[in-house]
Amino acid sequence: MDRFVSQFILRLDAKGRVSVPAPFRAVLVQDKSEGIFCCPAVGRPAIEAGGSALLTEIEQLIASYPPFSEERETIATALYGTSETLKMDGEGRVTLSDPMKDHAGIMDAVAFIGLGHKFQIWAPDRLGAQLSEATGAVRRLRKRLGAQGAAGQPHGAREK
Repeated sequence: MDRFVSQFILRLDAKGRVSVPAPFRAVLVQDKSEGIFCCPAVGRPAIEAGGSALLTEIEQLIASYPPFSEERETIATALYGTSETLKMDGEGRVTLSDPMKDHAGIMDAVAFIGLGHKFQIWAPDRLGAQLSEATGAVRRLRKRLGAQGAAGQPHGAREK
């Protein structure tokens, strides 16, 4: 599997370390990542995390703005300037910095949730609220898409 999927809730140990879920470690190893790239999620109390796919996504976003533009500088500052690369120890544990934990509201437990090409790290209670919100949004989207036409056909497609 080359995607981050599922969710895991793990406790921080006495030294503030948390084990990265084994399936996530496997994706990072396959990706040949030197560590876990992390940055505070924009507009959410979570940490964006991943390997080369996440870095590529950020690079493409930044490159979509003209060099030296205000927007490009702002996005690069927000995403790269606050980022960290977490190194896993021999047992697959990482230590989240205080600024990262503060941003996500993490105290003694960590929730990991896979988002395909990346994953996010949340405080478990905040992830629960986010999952409820996301599930509701998907239901509304499904109703809207269902009202647009026959299932399985793109909006505007014609039958032959």
